[in-house]
Amino acid sequence: MLFRDEEKVASEEVDDGLMVAAALFHGLSDPSRLAILQHLTLGEHRVRDLTDHLGLAQSTVSAHLGCLRECGLVSSRPEGRASLFSLVAGPELLAVLAAAERLLATTGNKVALCPNYGIRAAVNPEPQDLKLHLTEESDQ
Repeated sequence: MLFRDEEKVASEEVDDGLMVAAALFHGLSDPSRLAILQHLTLGEHRVRDLTDHLGLAQSTVSAHLGCLRECGLVSSRPEGRASLFSLVAGPELLAVLAAAERLLATTGNKVALCPNYGIRAAVNPEPQDLKLHLTEESDQ
């Protein structure tokens, strides 16, 4: 009985780890948040700087920065009446983005065509709503 409890605890820890990893990827899943993060790899920026450089509305940039700050990906410090935003873990983020670029190149960007998560897909379908992938391999 003790062995089964240990298996359950280990399984729950793995599930928690996967949930946290999924939450990280969900935090990175918005193109505007990715653009903000990529821009912050150049150094600290104010909201106004980001709106000017990225062509996004101030409210959009502020909302995404709030999300990224709560996720622990960016931090801010006051400077006068404004706040300067910066990456919390720049080298690690750059490594993740570089790995993503390599993975996309390796797969030929096929994720863009995914009926569940691709460019034209609905956002976060429930498991029972996942669509089958129609590929040449599955048609044979």
